Amino acid sequence: MKQHLLPAIKLTLVCLVFFCGVYTLLILGIAQAAPNKGEGQTVSVNQKVVGYALEGQSFTADKYFNGRPSAAGYNAAASSGSNKGPSNPEYLKTVSDRIDTFLVHNPGITKEQIPSDLVTASGSGLDPDISLQGAMVQAARIAQARHVAKEKIISLIQSNTERSVLNGIEKINVLKINIQLDHLNDIK
Repeated sequence: MKQHLLPAIKLTLVCLVFFCGVYTLLILGIAQAAPNKGEGQTVSVNQKVVGYALEGQSFTADKYFNGRPSAAGYNAAASSGSNKGPSNPEYLKTVSDRIDTFLVHNPGITKEQIPSDLVTASGSGLDPDISLQGAMVQAARIAQARHVAKEKIISLIQSNTERSVLNGIEKINVLKINIQLDHLNDIK
């Protein structure tokens, strides 16, 4: 028994030192090298933090771009998907309700024109971006709500389009473009 007990105690002590000390300091060092020192990329307007660039938020007013729905209620502490498959009746009802709501707020759009990212939640439930198609399909509604030309909204979409590094997909950060919408009259 002695020959097993002493190595077990030594291994426990080594693991405690490594995982409570060395590993923790290593992760802290990596975070300090990251942008914003691991604190998240805040977005500010007039020196006031209005949100995080990498965390989705709820925008429901017709004058704003709607982001992806959230299975977590946009709560970062509860980040998760719904874990319901495409054959789940409750999930299908939720998506159908989202489609109906979108159609009510976007007259002139057909069900087939709605990109899936506007009616389905992401895996984290906090996706801050929508597809280029997701933004374009909302342009007419926003232009009408803000009493501006649709072309001005489309120009804003194009200037805010980013290309994903990993897969090349075009996307728009909803928080950033909605902030610019509020300053649309300042843009020439």
